[in-house]
Formats: sequence, structure tokens, C-alpha cells
Amino acid sequence: MKIVITGVTRGLGRALVEEFIRAGHTVIGCGRSGDAIFDLRMTHPAPHDFSVLDVALDNKVAIWAARVLENDTAPDLLINNAGIMNRLAPVWEQDDREFTKLVDVNIRGTQNMIRHFVPAMVARGRGVIVNFSSGWGRSVSAEVGPYCMSKWAIEGLTKALAEELPKGMSAVPLNPGVIDTEMLRSCWSDGAAAYPKAEEWAKTAAPFILKLGPKDNGRSVSVSGYQ
Repeated sequence: MKIVITGVTRGLGRALVEEFIRAGHTVIGCGRSGDAIFDLRMTHPAPHDFSVLDVALDNKVAIWAARVLENDTAPDLLINNAGIMNRLAPVWEQDDREFTKLVDVNIRGTQNMIRHFVPAMVARGRGVIVNFSSGWGRSVSAEVGPYCMSKWAIEGLTKALAEELPKGMSAVPLNPGVIDTEMLRSCWSDGAAAYPKAEEWAKTAAPFILKLGPKDNGRSVSVSGYQ
């Protein structure tokens, strides 16, 4: 299976890369950290491929997607994982620059990937698009308003996409659950240590994601055991 995934340089994305490759799949990934991408390239050479990319930049995504698709088939699985968290504060204290950056990565970044990869998947008539949502895409909490907003947007965008895909394809908003990552620690500090590490989570999440298909189209799902 050919898997394209964003946000591979750390956290859930990096953990999924390792599990997918261990299971024998080909992974094409991107992330913003040059050092981490270099490490992935050295650790996992061809047929895997990793590139430095900010998904918020549509023209860069277009160039990358064209290169990925040029001499190969469309992905069987597209995972939009890249995302950032807002600075903890009430909604009225959220800085415009920070708010815009979050929208650019969490929402526009996902749409950019859909824009440049999904047409090839539709042309082939099969494939699964998994957009990472959150428990905060289905509920809310104080001081994470922008993040909640972005993940509610992902839920809506994905469900609308599901209505538009041809039969045999699927788009799924996925709540990965609560995992001890840098992002969670930015919210809960040391309290995050009570939750599983990304590497442990990926052992359950990777096979769970690989089983998603047409039966799940438009359905909000969560990784079992991590809600």
C-alpha cells in the first residue's frame, strides 16, 4: 500500500511512519523540520520518500504533489495529520497572527493536500482520505478555542468531502485519542505523562487506520481504546 502522510517529523506522524513501514507499506511523507526529514531519509531510503514541506503553502504542496504523482500511482491512503496547537488563553486574547497561522496549518493545510492529491485518487476510483480531528473537534474546552474551531472545521470538511467522493472511496475524520505528545504537554504539562506515548499508540492506530474503507465514509471515528 502507498501511504502519503503529513506531519511526519514528530509525535503521531513519526510514530505512524515507523509502524506503516514495519508492516511493509511504502510511505511518502512531509514535515517542516529539515533535521528530522534528513533522519527519516537516512533511516528509510527508497521506495520511501520524505520531504521538507509546510502544508500551509499551497504552491509548495502543488509542486510536491506533482512530483509524488508524476511517475507513480495515486496514494491508497492519504493521511492529513499535520497540525498545531494555539497558545492557551481565552478566545478574546488570541493573537491574530497566531490564530491565522493555526488556521493556515490545521484547516488550509488539509484542504491544500486534498486539492492536490484527491483528484488523482478520484480518477483511479479508490482510496481513503483520513483527516485527523480530535476530541476537541466534537467537544470544547476553555483556552483551546482556536484549536477546537479548527478541528470542528475538519469534521465538517471531511463529512462534506465524503458526500462528494465516488462509490468505493471514503473520507474519514479520525479522533486519534489522548496521547502523550509535545502538543498535549503544551496543554496539560506533566499531566500528559499519564497517557500512552505515541509509539505505543501507533501499534493500535496503524492497523486501525489501515482497516478504514468505504464502510466508514463520512463517519466520525476514534482510535479504539484512546478516546
